[in-house]
Amino acid sequence: MGKGMKAGKKPGGGNAGQMQKQMAQMQAMQRKMAELQDEIDQMEVSATSGGGAVTVTVNGARQLTKVGIKPEVMDPEDVEMLEDLILTAANEALRQMEEVSSQEMSKLTGGLGIPGL
Repeated sequence: MGKGMKAGKKPGGGNAGQMQKQMAQMQAMQRKMAELQDEIDQMEVSATSGGGAVTVTVNGARQLTKVGIKPEVMDPEDVEMLEDLILTAANEALRQMEEVSSQEMSKLTGGLGIPGL
């Protein structure tokens, strides 16, 4: 046993209560994050391309929920243009949802810089 130590005592023994408190705080944050993620999953954003010719809506779970195409852009001679408009709108909607998700999570984490959030 080291000098100044008493039997049965561990160095830094007062830290157990602090560790439990930190664990409880982390568990509470995990619950809040799960609740927030459920809320985000229900959110929707829409983006358009081609001056509103194509509209795509995605939800917070990054799933396409709606695609709107104005009839005047459905040219059987130019399917490639329509495909490009859909891709552009879908990618923009997904980008917007990622931004919304990041903003909502940063409100909870306070900018802690937690990877993957």
